[in-house]
Amino acid sequence: MGFFEKLKSGLGKTKNSINEKINNVFSVFRKVDEELLDELEEVLIMSDIGMETSIKIIGELRDRIKKEKIEDEEQVKTALKEIMQEILDVEEPKLNLTTKPSVILFVGVNGAGKTTSIGKIANNLVKQGKKVIVAAADTFRAAAVEQLEVWCERSHSEIVKKPEGADPASVVYDAIARTKKVGADVLIIDTAGRLHNKKNLMDELAKINKVIDRELENSSKEVLLVLDAETGQNAILQVKAFKETTEITGIVLTKLDGTAKGGVVIGIVDENKIPVKYIGVGEGIEDMEVFNSKDFLDAIL
Repeated sequence: MGFFEKLKSGLGKTKNSINEKINNVFSVFRKVDEELLDELEEVLIMSDIGMETSIKIIGELRDRIKKEKIEDEEQVKTALKEIMQEILDVEEPKLNLTTKPSVILFVGVNGAGKTTSIGKIANNLVKQGKKVIVAAADTFRAAAVEQLEVWCERSHSEIVKKPEGADPASVVYDAIARTKKVGADVLIIDTAGRLHNKKNLMDELAKINKVIDRELENSSKEVLLVLDAETGQNAILQVKAFKETTEITGIVLTKLDGTAKGGVVIGIVDENKIPVKYIGVGEGIEDMEVFNSKDFLDAIL
């Protein structure tokens, strides 16, 4: 099964949630009028796209209907899809890995799927012929390092670790030294996800970033926030909270196959102007791919 087929299958719950409701609206209304638009707006809000984004989408749809004199159901659906794609295409989803080495810093709350995402993306990069080093800098969560080791073995990437409770910035320092020594292409850094203690997290990330900026001054750096799609609107709040602690260059959305809340992707991108760079739709090491807005919308609408 190709990734698009997996995507369509994995997004089945989201498709049922959004597409079915949209079709129900059109089955009731026979003409394109204000009442139809109000109902569509409600569908979008109920599909975890978020109130602000839903109002914006329907506002743009209203303008297009007037401007293009749209009267047909299929034309309305096409216009709706195009507006959503414009929102999602805020930026090219491809990772910026233009230097050797490049750095990918992973952040996200515990349980979002950060460790598995690191393993899957490392696997993706290794298959492209890149040598990958992984820094196990989430040193305070029990078994975090052991879990990461398993994924590093699966992805054929090398791990740099220290005992539980070690200073995360010192792990990053050692990992950078190893990256330079072996001429690795990409350094991936795992970090702690203690968002409830934001002050500690901010201090930790500041120290890690300081080490990276000093030791790899001119390297490309991505900061990827891993979000669990099942959390719906709470994912949008997590983006805002992490943006206060560090710069975020992209989103990794996990567990899309287990939720009807995949519509949250649109709200996240619209409200934060941060692109989704990867999406995961399964447990396997191959079940993560670079985000493609057209494929995503084709799978849910």
